[in-house]
Parts: sequence; structure tokens; C-alpha cells
Amino acid sequence: MASLDDLKKRIVSVKSTQKITKAMKMVAAAKLKRAQENAEKGRPYSEKMNNIILNLSSGISDKENSPKLLSGTGEDKVHLCIVLTSDRGLCGGFNTNIIKKAKVYFENIKKEGKVLKIITVGSKGYDQLKRVFNENIIEKISFKDSKNINYFDAEKVGKIIINSFEKKEFDVCTIFYNKFKNVITQIPQAQQIIPLKASEAEGTSSEDNYEFEPEEDEILSNLLPKNISTQIFKAMLENSASEQGSRMSAMDNATRNAGE
Repeated sequence: MASLDDLKKRIVSVKSTQKITKAMKMVAAAKLKRAQENAEKGRPYSEKMNNIILNLSSGISDKENSPKLLSGTGEDKVHLCIVLTSDRGLCGGFNTNIIKKAKVYFENIKKEGKVLKIITVGSKGYDQLKRVFNENIIEKISFKDSKNINYFDAEKVGKIIINSFEKKEFDVCTIFYNKFKNVITQIPQAQQIIPLKASEAEGTSSEDNYEFEPEEDEILSNLLPKNISTQIFKAMLENSASEQGSRMSAMDNATRNAGE
């Protein structure tokens, strides 16, 4: 049986932990507000970008010679998967949910006899995936030194993807991230960005009428690489809001448990 001194020490330790988790919850709440605003602002832009591309693609007469970023290689043998997770822990099931979604996809790719290549963005994703898919990971990226999510970081990832595609190193590219819904709910996503699928253009509609100058294929050649970075940036913004929401919820639960 624990002595009175042991119980007192235990109470002091729990109270100290409670103060830490409460402080972390407050920090996460402050960061969440800004991250949520950024994610919500980024959605219309990325959706409109997809909308314009879909309209442009419908006006191309020579489909066989359309930009490869749009039409793909015509093959489905090599899949490049970009898994976006956090560099920090203590955020509940945020990272686990993304990894779980990605693993199901990876296993299906392997069962079909296709080649799997993985790029991890965020150290937590790499730490979990290397245990099973280490031979498939071709690059690991971390932005833990960046204070805020920015387009330039997304553009770096986008350039890696495009350079690899131009070297014919893969046929299909899919990104994995969490879409922010609210503090409690973040929805794991698998979004194909190469070749662009109309079904992946969430929230878009090709019913708008546009007049383009110069020709559609010329505009697409310039717009498609930017769209890759834009979709990566949107995913990073969604992930940031999801991470802070999940951390806030996790620290709230920890604070409550410490008080019981």
C-alpha cells in the first residue's frame, strides 16, 4: 500500500501534468483559429483552379497530345504516394488516421503487382511507415523549421513530383492528408493529382463558361504545374488545422483525466 508521502508526490505530479496539458490545449486552440481560417480560405482557390482546368481540358480537340500532367502516361504501373503528417506528436489519432488510410491503399497497390513509391512529408509519417514500407520510401521531407505553413514549402514538394514525372519515374500520384471538419472530426483523404481526375475535383463544376486566350493546351501547360503545388498547399493547410484540432482535443481529454 502506498504511503502518505507517496500519495502526496503523486498528487503533485498529476497537478503538474494537468497544468502542462491545459497550457498545451490553450496554445493549440490559439493556433487552431488561424489554421482553420487559412484552410477555409484555401479551399475556394484550389477548387476554382480545378474548375478552370476541367473547362480547359474539355476544349482540347487533340486529346492524345494533351499535357501529360492532365492525361497521364497511359499506364497504371508505378504509383507515387505523398503522405502528409506532422513533425510533432501529442495530437491524438491525427497521424495514425492518415497512415491507416495510406496503408490500405499501399497494400492494394502491392496486391495488384504494381510498383509503390512513397514520399513522406512530416517525420511522424516516416517513423511509422519505415517499419513496413522502408524499401518503398524514396524521400523524406520535413518542414519542422518552418514557423508557418507557406506556399513555397508546397511548391518544393510540387517540383519534386513534377521533376520525377518528367523523368517518367511514375504513372499515378496520390496525396494523403486529413481534411479538417471540426475540432473532433478530421477526415483522411486520398486525392489523385496526376493524372487529374474529374471526380477528385471536389466541389467543382465544369458548367461555368470561360473564354480562353491563348489556346487551351498552351494555358494548361503553364497552369497544371501550378495546380500540383496548389493542391499540395491546400492539403498542408487542411492538415495544419486538423493537427491543431486533434491536439486541442487530446490535451483537453488529458487535462480532464488528470483532474479525476
